[in-house]
Amino acid sequence: MTFSSNYQKKQTLPLRTYYFMLTPAETRRYDRHLRLPEIGSEGQEKLKAARVLVVGCGGLGCPVLQYLAAAGVGTLGLLDHDTVDETNLQRQVLYATTDVGRPKAEAAAEKLRAQNPLIVVQPLRVRLSAANALKIMADYDVVVDCTDNFATRYLVNDACVLLGKPLVFGAIFKFEGQVSVFNYKGGPTYRCLFAQPPAPGEAPSCNEIGVLGVLPGIIGTLQASEALKVILGVGEVLSGRLLVFDALYMQFRTLRFQAVPGNQQLTALVDYDQFCGDAPTDAVPEISADELRRKLQAQEPLQLLDVREPHEHAARHIGGRLIPLGQLAAALPSFSPEVPIVVHCASGKRSRQAAELLLAYGFQKVASLRNGLNDW
Repeated sequence: MTFSSNYQKKQTLPLRTYYFMLTPAETRRYDRHLRLPEIGSEGQEKLKAARVLVVGCGGLGCPVLQYLAAAGVGTLGLLDHDTVDETNLQRQVLYATTDVGRPKAEAAAEKLRAQNPLIVVQPLRVRLSAANALKIMADYDVVVDCTDNFATRYLVNDACVLLGKPLVFGAIFKFEGQVSVFNYKGGPTYRCLFAQPPAPGEAPSCNEIGVLGVLPGIIGTLQASEALKVILGVGEVLSGRLLVFDALYMQFRTLRFQAVPGNQQLTALVDYDQFCGDAPTDAVPEISADELRRKLQAQEPLQLLDVREPHEHAARHIGGRLIPLGQLAAALPSFSPEVPIVVHCASGKRSRQAAELLLAYGFQKVASLRNGLNDW
């Protein structure tokens, strides 16, 4: 395991345990850990010395953070640029109704400090990018990926490879979840399992298709367990193995995969939106939420098109005409080519695809709502 530079310096001193010696309060709090021969005082001191960065404080991040905080991981980094939405409360159990509208990193930090005042909690309300990932992640020993999009997953993986950090991975889809550990002691990376991202639109997010509320709790708890094993150096870590859980049939299965040597030879980070096909193309004009609001308030003539699914529209909408993306081609003759069309979805991905379709069929006055309802 690769520890931060601060920990390495202290580890070389004769009295290393002094720096992380358990206080009486910690001895009482972590009593059930201390009784386990596999952990004991030495293991608990390792947990106290560890620095873990959790990328994403949503459905997966909430249980990961709660259990790592309760276990006594000394420093937790909470990286998330989003705010709490009412639709999050069905599964993101760190938050309450009163947290709606608050930054997730700050709301989560407040709850974790109340849960365990003996640890250090560092909220990081930033959007992770190729420009800042290496600087942010360099200060942590283990990274836990609790994100929900492929661009960030590849970014986090590649940064961990460049920095030599173990990466605990988790993902959820409707009723199914996955867990693995990448880049552990030279083991396989995320790219060894998923060499290429799916095409845009092939793997919709929870915002688009829904998810069983308890599922991220199960998968996130498994991620927390793997993170603790990595820190403690106990058990068999899920390196080279993908654990798949099916909540509908209560089944676990494990898939084994091998390391691809070239995936450890990365030299730099890239444009991950472009790599995953999420980057806006020049062919699709975009409109901001503020600009669309001005047009609607001024009652400018336009055709507002919602290409989400009916259940998404029922939960929240801003007016306009609902035509799911898969049904749009058949409905094209019903649009007027003379009146501007503004297309929107939840995040801007499907609306860009819809706009490309409209442009291909000869419609010229077309724009996609940038970042969809996420920015509304």
